Amino acid sequence: MSSSFTPLNMDRRLAVLVRPGDQHWLDAPQAPVRRWPLEREAPESGEVTSLVEYLPGARFPEHRHPNGEEILVLSGVFSDEGGDYPAGSYLRSPAGSRHSPFSQPGCQIFVKLNQFAQGDMTALRLEPQQLCWQTLNQGMEQAQLHTFATECSSLQRYAKAMPVPLPDQTRGEILVLEGSLTLDGEPLPASSWLRVPSFDALRLTAAENTLILVKTQRSEGYQLS
Repeated sequence: MSSSFTPLNMDRRLAVLVRPGDQHWLDAPQAPVRRWPLEREAPESGEVTSLVEYLPGARFPEHRHPNGEEILVLSGVFSDEGGDYPAGSYLRSPAGSRHSPFSQPGCQIFVKLNQFAQGDMTALRLEPQQLCWQTLNQGMEQAQLHTFATECSSLQRYAKAMPVPLPDQTRGEILVLEGSLTLDGEPLPASSWLRVPSFDALRLTAAENTLILVKTQRSEGYQLS
């Protein structure tokens, strides 16, 4: 790839909002796989956050995860040597792990590469029936996926018109899986991705019954630009 490559959305002091209409699918070198990059540090290495679509029968050659891989299966069935994972499955493969992923029926996944916190060597293979949903408030349920140090990942369900409470002094990201949110009155439909340097004063509301992935990190000592 050309040396003129420009990193995509890697300044995490800046907020980023990507909606479905902004999507820009790219063919991966290992076609028939398509990628929609949300954050990208380098052409084929470094930190990456993306939506990835495997067409039926698609396979990736074996590859290593230098600093871990995190996957949420959005649709279809994602597979590797460890098994077959239906929509709603959550996978973590720590630094140094490797696999040869594929999908017989096709699938779409949300992927974060090389972004594990130092010392986080947790391997997870959670299928939907293994998630532990808890009612936190009327109209709000949460299934904790993973916590380590200052980081937390969870699935959250909201009834229509419920506000989305997010912890102050944290930064992070939200992926809308089902339904839709409003951000200060602006719509965030399913497949929208939001990353912010601080959740402080962010006004999010469920516009309908909604399911989201939420990733937070306490921002102690973090200075906003």
